[in-house]
Amino acid sequence: MKWDAWGDPALAKELSADIKGLLAAALGVTGDATPGPAADEVLLHPSRITADDLKALAAAVGETNVSAADADRLPRAGGKSTPDLLRRRSRAPQDAPDAVVLPGDEQEIAAVLALCAERRIAVVPFGGGTSVVGGLDPERGGLTAVISLDLRRLDRLHDLDETSGEAVLGAGLTGPAAEALLAERGYELGHYPQSFRYATLGGFAATRSSGQDSAGHGRFDEMVRGLRVVTPAGVLDLGRAPASAAGPDLRELFLGSEGTLGVITAVRLRVHPLPAVKAYEAWSLPDFATGSAALRAVEQAGTGPTVIRLSDEAETMVNLAMTEQIGGAPAVTGCLAVTVFEGTAEQVATRHRLTRDTLLAAGATSLGEAPARAWEHGRFSAPYLRDSLLSAGALCETLETAASWSRLPRLRTAVTEALTTALPGALVLCHVSHVYPTGASLYFTVVAALGEDPLARWAAAKRAAGDAIVTAGGTITHHHAVGADHRPWMSDEIGELGVRILRAVKAELDPAGILNPGKLIP
Repeated sequence: MKWDAWGDPALAKELSADIKGLLAAALGVTGDATPGPAADEVLLHPSRITADDLKALAAAVGETNVSAADADRLPRAGGKSTPDLLRRRSRAPQDAPDAVVLPGDEQEIAAVLALCAERRIAVVPFGGGTSVVGGLDPERGGLTAVISLDLRRLDRLHDLDETSGEAVLGAGLTGPAAEALLAERGYELGHYPQSFRYATLGGFAATRSSGQDSAGHGRFDEMVRGLRVVTPAGVLDLGRAPASAAGPDLRELFLGSEGTLGVITAVRLRVHPLPAVKAYEAWSLPDFATGSAALRAVEQAGTGPTVIRLSDEAETMVNLAMTEQIGGAPAVTGCLAVTVFEGTAEQVATRHRLTRDTLLAAGATSLGEAPARAWEHGRFSAPYLRDSLLSAGALCETLETAASWSRLPRLRTAVTEALTTALPGALVLCHVSHVYPTGASLYFTVVAALGEDPLARWAAAKRAAGDAIVTAGGTITHHHAVGADHRPWMSDEIGELGVRILRAVKAELDPAGILNPGKLIP
């Protein structure tokens, strides 16, 4: 990806004159933000790794797989949140890992971890670089240096068990690469988060990722049947059978562990045949309360859409303003909902009919296929729009949470009020991104003027929103993970005893404290 923006520069989105006019009228944004430095103008803090350290690391993974060059350090200097990108645009000296190391197998990873424990070097596992919660911040944690452990060479399909419907895949595979390898054999994983084009399978597991098809295929952690993990204390091979009563499930320690307990090297995953048929239908709901109740009815009835999501009134309006009308689709009023169905022709027909009947009974009006197809066409493109807004002088950031259905209205109101109080005049959009029988996820997008100190402005808004989430009974993160940004609320999430349990596990697996310091564990 581009070092100071999301994704492929060729796919960057230019804002139309109408959108720029809307920004000026709504937010007072009237000009472009000050451009940041070019890559060759960026000042990085000097590498603190020694020549002897580099020589030892090269002996472990090969000389061509170790670098302390600024050109290699810069792309791994953090993730892709708006604060990350604002820091990239600074002309002040920036933090970056002291070196980049690319191991090729578990033996090399074990050797690197042993070396780093001995030499007191922090290790930040790196997949696709898509973290938006500070999960890749190059923190040394009081150690002498920090390396980025780039796992891109762990990129194989190790095994496909067609009888069991399981595949073993390397943790360094990106979403598209994994799907391409499976598609050659007629299979699919079906995990499509917004970060799909760049994020890796190891990252999906380490952050408990949830894809846009989760209503049909489940979250990534539900797909995981086994894990291989290299820790400073040894190697773990977890998940022997489809289900087990052999004590607590140790896989759960590493799903969501964010590289703080070990390095995930391979994942055994549930896969399914490529769908023979897909069907689409979009819906208009009069308001967000009616729409949420409709989605709850669908999920609790188990009618089986692969995708079901709902935008609130503000997000529906803004999305329509920013996309072209598709194929003569009717105008959308109120709230837009999208449904997609996959499977055999018979499965799709049945699921589509059952979902349709439930939504009609709940007050929805069909809009046909076009808006749903348009959503799918642009499903991975929102971060490009965020970057364009940033370049035009508008702060644009996201956050997400989840709660039970009964708490959802209060949670949405509390977060919206916290954000608009912290950022007066801000536009706050919301959608239901993932549904469960007992609750749902809320995903917020915030657009405001950058102001004099956008990092401080967003930090204050994020604190207010995090406090509101905890008070309203939501989780501090549904699928973005904890990283450094959500760490202040982890004690509220799991309690002081829960924190002590995580610290005890960390001490056992990583006694030198080298793995991703400053993340997840308070």
